[in-house]
Amino acid sequence: MAKRKSAPSSKNQKGFSYCDQPEPIVRDFAPNINGERLSAIVSNEKKWVNGTTLNYYFFTKAGWRGSPGDKDVVREAFKVWKDVGIGLEFHEVADIDDAEIRIGFEKGAGSWSYLGRDILEQGQTERTMNFGWSLTHDLDTAIHEIGHTLGMPHEHQNPKAGIVWDEEAVYDALGKPPNSWSREQTHWNIIRKLSPHEVDGTDWDKDSIMHYPFEAGLIKEPAEFKTRPLVPASGLSDKDKAWIKNVYPALSNSDYKVLKPFDSVSTKLTAGEQMNFRIHPSATRQYNFATFGQSDTVMVLFEEVDGDLKYVTADDDSGEDFNAEFSQKLFAGRRYVLRVRLYWQNREGDFAVMMW
Repeated sequence: MAKRKSAPSSKNQKGFSYCDQPEPIVRDFAPNINGERLSAIVSNEKKWVNGTTLNYYFFTKAGWRGSPGDKDVVREAFKVWKDVGIGLEFHEVADIDDAEIRIGFEKGAGSWSYLGRDILEQGQTERTMNFGWSLTHDLDTAIHEIGHTLGMPHEHQNPKAGIVWDEEAVYDALGKPPNSWSREQTHWNIIRKLSPHEVDGTDWDKDSIMHYPFEAGLIKEPAEFKTRPLVPASGLSDKDKAWIKNVYPALSNSDYKVLKPFDSVSTKLTAGEQMNFRIHPSATRQYNFATFGQSDTVMVLFEEVDGDLKYVTADDDSGEDFNAEFSQKLFAGRRYVLRVRLYWQNREGDFAVMMW
């Protein structure tokens, strides 16, 4: 495994090259959405339902094609995340139409990834991730960008970090090579604080894979970094591993229930938890699926094909006054999996799932 002295950027004689994260898709919510409900939705809406198989594709066209070595580093980075023991799966595919994650290697275009499920909103021929410099000795940058795809924002923008910047020094440093960022880019990627709604961790983790390293002279507080650089340890921190295992815990057979037609399954979940169902239809016909109760959820249906789960359809009712529902033709003898992740549930009501 390649190791670097600093995480998630490339370091050369001119300074650190940073991840230039695209702006996430921001939703407008109705004014009647209270703070607790809003916070639950925003902190969970970019995350995948646990158990999802994320297929990744490497572009082959000129300008976006990666070297064999760079692609091997990205493959190793996916393995680093999987080896933590999470419920997500990662598969490399040769057909771009099968891929949710589409990876380019355009040099000079920066390293970046869209945040979590925002990648689904990008055109099927467009990149959802790019690496703008060689990854030969830079595994951490690949791990970092995959972290964005899994729904993790930048840790140095955590409002709980307490970082006070020498803002003009930051603008000056990032305005020079190798980044040559505008003030707007620098503000977006460094100085801007995340909304408390976007942060579902607790304490600041200066060793997180999602934290930039910073040279001395950019930070006023914490005082210990006024005169020395802040350099995260290489690889995933203990808090990174705990966070990702909490959001995407490993799944076993005991985590699944069998969902049968006309059976209503009710439960109480907390924000971010989910229910998993196996479906074995005995008749080929159109089936209806719905959630019930005062809740915000995303409900996703998969079909098992050659041992892999293929996405079929989904509905996300978060922030709305109606429940998640869809209709889908299922085939007798085939196997399906339904996953329902809860964003928010009214304390006064139960939450239920039904097919009929």
